[in-house]
Amino acid sequence: MVGQDAWVQVISAARPEWIFPFTGLQPAQFRSLVRLVAERGGDGIADGRPGRQWALDLPDRVLLVAAYWRTNLTMRQIGPLFGVSHSAAHRVIDTLAPLLALAPVRKRPVEQIAIVDGTLVPTRDHRLAARSKNYRYSTNLQVAIDASTRLVIAVGDPQPGNRNDTIVYRTSGIAEKLDGRPVMADGGYRGNPEVIIPYRKPTDGSDLPDWKEALNVEHRTVRAGVEHALARMKCFKILRDYRRAAHTLTDAASGIANLHNIILAG
Repeated sequence: MVGQDAWVQVISAARPEWIFPFTGLQPAQFRSLVRLVAERGGDGIADGRPGRQWALDLPDRVLLVAAYWRTNLTMRQIGPLFGVSHSAAHRVIDTLAPLLALAPVRKRPVEQIAIVDGTLVPTRDHRLAARSKNYRYSTNLQVAIDASTRLVIAVGDPQPGNRNDTIVYRTSGIAEKLDGRPVMADGGYRGNPEVIIPYRKPTDGSDLPDWKEALNVEHRTVRAGVEHALARMKCFKILRDYRRAAHTLTDAASGIANLHNIILAG
């Protein structure tokens, strides 16, 4: 601190060398992201109180949100890095996170195949989280990707982590987002007839025919793409220990999916 009032800003979007380590984006990609946020109204939002302006300009606010998702620092850690108080960092994240969210796909090719899978996000807000098979209070987050491009096309609303994927697929809203398109998933989605899952072994214990086994191998190869996407999304460490209110996880997950797509698309 300088005196009793001001913080020295350490990280700034004006210095390109800070952008990639804290966002995973190249500077040109980051500038495009800032323009997108501005188009969605990011420039016109004040500091939560009429007549009071933000202490940071829009690029720095976008960088703050991305850095928070990437590092999962506390507010008292992330705020001073950007020269603002922890309460101001809270307001920046609350305001900008929805503007970074993944845009809904309005029109997809009829032949597009989606691959869906769920992942457990450890979440400290027990109003939504439940004790899960990872022995932590978690939420079940459903993510769908395009099988061809491996870009995320839909994210479901988080559900309690003690619910199976086959149930959360219906209750999270992702089934509606993927309606009308072929959907692939693992065997945990049994009970959803519209979802293509691997062949199961007969109940009598006999082996699958060779042609079914071959199709299962191909199915696993294609479906691995969504597991890779989830692993890349979890490079944003906030998805490994979510400390904020559970209702904000939807916007955070959607925003991280958007950043993942920008990184992957190059």
